[in-house]
Amino acid sequence: MTGTVPTRSDEDIRHAVLRELKEDAEVGPDEIGVAVRDGVTTLTGRVDTAGRKWAAERATLGVRGVKAVVNNIEVQLSLSDEQTDVDLARSVARALETDPLVPEEMLKVSVSGGWVTLRGETDRDDQRQEAERVVRDLTGVKGISNLITVRPG
Repeated sequence: MTGTVPTRSDEDIRHAVLRELKEDAEVGPDEIGVAVRDGVTTLTGRVDTAGRKWAAERATLGVRGVKAVVNNIEVQLSLSDEQTDVDLARSVARALETDPLVPEEMLKVSVSGGWVTLRGETDRDDQRQEAERVVRDLTGVKGISNLITVRPG
């Protein structure tokens, strides 16, 4: 039995996730509900930015025993952060154009209800990840679907 890691109970995982969220400067644990069943962890609640929603997911994925995360956290923007989809699409396009790591000419953006979808191809995975990071930090983004593919070879 050497080398085996003891399994954690769902309640142990839940407490560990709550501790991790409490330690994360971007996420307040009072805003996030955590439920765990068979290692599948569901996050609920409301935050004010897509970046904070992503930070909660990232923190949860780092907890030993978490097998998968269902991120049902809702992004509820303040009135001052709301943008029309047209304005948000312009902001996204501008942000991608100005980031030197992102080959923006190879990407397409669509926006619906504050949800941004990225499509296209990149040469490297870090470019795909950077495009998402740039968009995630923009005011008015409620969520992102990153459908960018990395060209083989």
